[in-house]
Amino acid sequence: DTAISPKAAEPLETYAYVSDEIQSVLLYLPETAATVFAVAAYAGLRRSELQGLLWENYQDGYLRVTRAIWEGQVNEPKTRRSRGAVPVIRQLADRLDLYRLRCGNPQSGPMFANQSGKPMNLNNLLHREILPALNRCEHCRKDREHHADADHVFTRDASRPGWHGWHAARRGLGSNLYALGVPEKAIQDILRHANVSTTNTYYIKTAPQQITDAMAKLERALPDSLTVN
Repeated sequence: DTAISPKAAEPLETYAYVSDEIQSVLLYLPETAATVFAVAAYAGLRRSELQGLLWENYQDGYLRVTRAIWEGQVNEPKTRRSRGAVPVIRQLADRLDLYRLRCGNPQSGPMFANQSGKPMNLNNLLHREILPALNRCEHCRKDREHHADADHVFTRDASRPGWHGWHAARRGLGSNLYALGVPEKAIQDILRHANVSTTNTYYIKTAPQQITDAMAKLERALPDSLTVN
């Protein structure tokens, strides 16, 4: 017995990173930021789940989501279905193993820790490492924060990928899996959604080339000419 008001604003269009963009982002980010982003893009964890990851959660080729940290508060995962295990692909495993060695080979504690050993604040990481690496001036190579004393207008270097948020990496995983032909139900399980309609509606973005390819398939399936009555 409920309905959405016809005057309600339409939801904003959301973004999903395609595979090439993910590789480009990883190329420019410093190691810690790149590793966090890789887990978001190739395991599909939410920002709060990234902050809550423990080294104990990474075992036997899986990342197990057991907690989430939001605004400094440690909570249970978003839903019962969110408390699950995500397979770690080889490329991500290689990056995590190297990152672990450079951290001193810890076996427990926060996977992404600050200097005091507590869970890292990803908003701080974003402003300290990610945005300066991606948003630089094409003329002087300074980031926006350190550009105030320049003698020219800041013009972002368009050769570097843009930042669209942590969740764009999670949407990207769903969309990239779908583009590879992975069934929607499997994508739902990987993203740990409560129902597949959430996956279909919000996490599978069709790229323009996929649309073109889909219509080309239709074209090849039809006879050379359509009968006109």
